[in-house]
Amino acid sequence: MLRKLTASVKKLGQYAIFMVRAFSTTREALSHRQVVWSQMVRIGVDSLPVVFLASCFAGVVTTLQTAYQLKNTILSEEAVGAVVVPTLMLEMAALIPGMILASRVGASIAAELGTMKVTEQIDAIEAMGLNSVAYLVLPRVIAGTVMFPSIYVASALVSIVAGGLAGEWLGYLSIESFILGARTYFLPFDPFYGMTKSMAFGFLITSVSCWKGFHARGGAQGVGVATTQAVVVSCVAILIADYVLAELLL
Repeated sequence: MLRKLTASVKKLGQYAIFMVRAFSTTREALSHRQVVWSQMVRIGVDSLPVVFLASCFAGVVTTLQTAYQLKNTILSEEAVGAVVVPTLMLEMAALIPGMILASRVGASIAAELGTMKVTEQIDAIEAMGLNSVAYLVLPRVIAGTVMFPSIYVASALVSIVAGGLAGEWLGYLSIESFILGARTYFLPFDPFYGMTKSMAFGFLITSVSCWKGFHARGGAQGVGVATTQAVVVSCVAILIADYVLAELLL
């Protein structure tokens, strides 16, 4: 037990040192603007279809379950919108895309960098006089941190619209009642909190995946292990961050 705890602390320290090294190259990384823009498109824009699909069903299911639970109470129809919209903005619109992108983006980054590591392409980049961390790692971390709040906004809008429309189409409540309940109990802090969480999730997913891929060892099998670990550790990290941010900000 003590040995596992020591190993976990050691890995956490290695990750911290890796990120300090990465951010020490910020000025150099920003000179690779084209790489940053390319990663923003890959991480953000290319992820929108699957995010929209997941967010749509999250909004529909949240609305239907809330309406089902409240239908035999004395609360009016507006209560559904008052419950669903904050739930989506505070939690679902950040966590569900985070989990999905931990699989899509995290696995992609870890596999890409892991393959470059085991085939010595990273060593070749260093031999050319380029800082491999500034060129490969920090642009991905910056792109993830910047684009995840935009993904959160898109996810929140899609899930709320889908939830409201599903409530009316299935006869649970009118769209007017849904909007009235959402507006009555809307707090400007809710989207701010959701965007803060999504920014933290974006940083954790990309940085953990870069760290795992950058230190892959052992050929194709090592790349597979690094990719699996990147997805698992990213999911666990965002769950822990979700709790910590809730304690600190709510």
